[in-house]
Amino acid sequence: MEQEKKKDEDLTLEESFAKLEELLLVLENRETTLEESFQTYKEGMELVKSCNEKLDTVEKKMQMINEEGDYCDFPG
Repeated sequence: MEQEKKKDEDLTLEESFAKLEELLLVLENRETTLEESFQTYKEGMELVKSCNEKLDTVEKKMQMINEEGDYCDFPG
């Protein structure tokens, strides 16, 4: 399971969103068993957590250049 988690962390945000869409289709399928639904939901939540961590990292790195050309923290 640790390999799977590492794999999700290596995905780009775009790839992660595409995978989340695939998981959503599985959950919406009426033929998906309860056990499969639970496992798919769990995988999706781990992927969402990974996406949130990536977005937090990007947000922290964002900077804005002021009029003098100096870097300052992104407001917000």
